[in-house]
Amino acid sequence: MHSVLSEKKIVLCVCGGIAAYKSVELLRLFQKAGADVRVVMTRNAAEFVGPMTFEAISGHPVFSGMYGGTPDGKMRHIAWADAADAVVVAPATANIIGKLANGIADDALTTFMLAVTAPKIICPSMNTHMYENRAVQRNLDVLEGDGFLIVDPGEGELACGAVGAGRLPEPDYILDRVAGVFVPKDFKGKKVLVTAGPTREFIDPVRFVSNPSSGKMGYAVAKAAADRGGDVVLVSGPTALKTPFGVSRVDVVSAGEMAAAVFEYMVDMDIIIKVAAVSDYAPVDTAEHKIKKGDGGIAVQMARTTDILAELGRRKKQHQVLVGFAAETQNLRENALEKLQKKNLDMIAGNLVCGPESGFCADTNRINLFFKDGRTEELPVMEKSAAAHVLLDRIKELNQPQIKRTEKTKN
Repeated sequence: MHSVLSEKKIVLCVCGGIAAYKSVELLRLFQKAGADVRVVMTRNAAEFVGPMTFEAISGHPVFSGMYGGTPDGKMRHIAWADAADAVVVAPATANIIGKLANGIADDALTTFMLAVTAPKIICPSMNTHMYENRAVQRNLDVLEGDGFLIVDPGEGELACGAVGAGRLPEPDYILDRVAGVFVPKDFKGKKVLVTAGPTREFIDPVRFVSNPSSGKMGYAVAKAAADRGGDVVLVSGPTALKTPFGVSRVDVVSAGEMAAAVFEYMVDMDIIIKVAAVSDYAPVDTAEHKIKKGDGGIAVQMARTTDILAELGRRKKQHQVLVGFAAETQNLRENALEKLQKKNLDMIAGNLVCGPESGFCADTNRINLFFKDGRTEELPVMEKSAAAHVLLDRIKELNQPQIKRTEKTKN
């Protein structure tokens, strides 16, 4: 799987805390994302997880002592620092945070860190009272001022029995934050509205009309926009997905609720990307109680719901970019182009949802892009996360002329 971490050289620094066991899983996740990972450990860390574990998984020797160099004769702390694309300290103890904040280099890890010029990510993990101690907070402020990225710890029950802040974040969350370091912040200052997931139109309290949308594509777009610096609002139908880091999520259920939320937020947006699979029809009447099973069938009268995308196109301001999605089972080009024109879109992403590579619940997508100026672009099958970034690349290209016109007007 291609990701922004593919072929990146990551150095994982492990300190002596009980959360060191999570570093093993973090190492595996980095490798799964395509990164080449080396591990630096403190002597205390080896009391929790043995160096052999990290060596077996990473395929590289663990650096834990200052004596002895690399096979080519270079000093390891300098060679590894020069080669690193990013360095992650997880878990980072109060001790190591204090040393790094004050420039102390008295072991392999701290000496290595002084030589690092790549992005440095610190993941604190300790007892709640230790984390809240003024000295620790002061040291974290120093590190942040020095350009370190601090990943705030999670809250909950800790190994010592305390309850509060201090838990090492889950490895997938740390991975996400590290990956964000390599994403350009070219949407900084842009307000982005994304819709995702299905809607549900209830027939009675236990039955509803919906569709198989998982929300994966919309969530991938929201995450990519946030990673690239955008101020993102995600209006989401019912899904089992986690809210991407840095995204403000608004939960809705029905098409009517989604329409109300979208029209409320669209006013302040620069970019609107409607990915959600919204129900086109809803029952005219919803039964107050569960409809009991009978011998015959039942008829449900359906009424048209608000066409959110068409209304967005009607309300769109000159500076706004509006992008739609067309999930089709046939005649993709004809249907997408008709939707593009009728709904006043700047671009539409169309896909056929009848195949395994681009179905509703798939992790991949095969997207065709259709532009207002008549251009088309067929994308290969790719992970939805990668497709989301391509989509944003094209939106950025659409937005450039408008940015230039705005700057010219100001001058």
